[in-house]
Amino acid sequence: MTAPSESTAAAGARPGATDRAGALAARNAVFAVFFVSGLGLASWVARIPAVRDSLRLDTALVGVLIFGLSAGSVLGLGAAVRLLDRFGTPRAMTISISTSAIGLVLVGFGATLLLSAPLVFAGLALVGLGMGSLDVMMNVEGAAVERTIGRTLMPLMHACFSLGTVVGALIGAAASALSVSVFWHLLVIAFLAVATVVVAVRSLPQAQVTLAAGPAHSSGGQGAPRSTWRTRLAASLSVWTDGKILLIGAIVLGMTFAEGSANDWIALASVDGHGLSNTGGAIVFGVFVAAMTVGRVLGGPVIDRFGRVPVLRACAVVGVLGLLLFILATGPWMLYGGAVLWGIGASLGFPVGMSAAADDTENAAARVSAVAMIGYFAFLVGPPVLGILGQAWGILNALYLILGLMALAGLAAPAARERLRR
Repeated sequence: MTAPSESTAAAGARPGATDRAGALAARNAVFAVFFVSGLGLASWVARIPAVRDSLRLDTALVGVLIFGLSAGSVLGLGAAVRLLDRFGTPRAMTISISTSAIGLVLVGFGATLLLSAPLVFAGLALVGLGMGSLDVMMNVEGAAVERTIGRTLMPLMHACFSLGTVVGALIGAAASALSVSVFWHLLVIAFLAVATVVVAVRSLPQAQVTLAAGPAHSSGGQGAPRSTWRTRLAASLSVWTDGKILLIGAIVLGMTFAEGSANDWIALASVDGHGLSNTGGAIVFGVFVAAMTVGRVLGGPVIDRFGRVPVLRACAVVGVLGLLLFILATGPWMLYGGAVLWGIGASLGFPVGMSAAADDTENAAARVSAVAMIGYFAFLVGPPVLGILGQAWGILNALYLILGLMALAGLAAPAARERLRR
């Protein structure tokens, strides 16, 4: 799952992307960064069962490990602002992906060679730190490219992230089937991720970006005042008294919990709950992220045709049905069918929530940031909560919590209604 909490914050002309060729090159670079981000995340997720077996962990301790990734991601959100201001987009992205790559190598080393759960936890925290900061950067740059080209490209950018998770899941399944160690698998992925981003960022503008809570300005612009920290703080706090924002947050909470929990637990639930092999669990995860990708690619035209509220309600219903099929599956068709419906149901909640939060252009960045923060809260608390519930009542029974939150998201859908329908 990606978090465009500051995607509305970069404005104005971007040096190096004013001509069409430069703009298209920058667009392709952002596509590549989104893809790499998904690839790195899925590579870890696909090997969770193997890491669990290697370290001989119970379900609750797996949840603790995953918490390290979530906590690092939240810290990365705050680090992104300072990195962008200090280094500019290309160098900041390189720093972030390098941090994640080091974390992946530590995860592989701790899980395969040293057999150390604390080292794996530390590695996952670094992965999260790098991915969280990169998440903000690529959404900021994506929004700038979108304005330069004059077309809606953000859904396709997030589809690139989902495509990266599909490829990562397939590579992870192949590595598991061929008995490739977690260390060598993640080492190769780390190298590919860094190499791709280092090449891609050459096409991005060098301008530094200031992320403000109010109307944002490029730091390279003429006469563009920066908002003070007091202004940003006041604007950020004011949105938490807006009932509509809290309801949109409920939508994002339910859908993000459904997405993030599947990323963390669907492979293990397939293995422990339905008796699949580790390779089979990785394949189920691949089916889920493939469904997410299709949902995001096709979702834009569907929303334009029917509107946000009907689509969000339909997604909630489809997701609940998918979870029921997955939990109660008695055969492969129910298991894979449930993963498909679960993925489609969870695919549009986060991006639609971001768009709804940004409808009011006054203080839009703070509104989007608040909703994204609620979404990241789901990523932060979801893994350990499901791990504790899974340890007590079984991982499949723990998934009923996701079902309830998706139903809540469907009930809150009217809060995302468009101000103006074409």
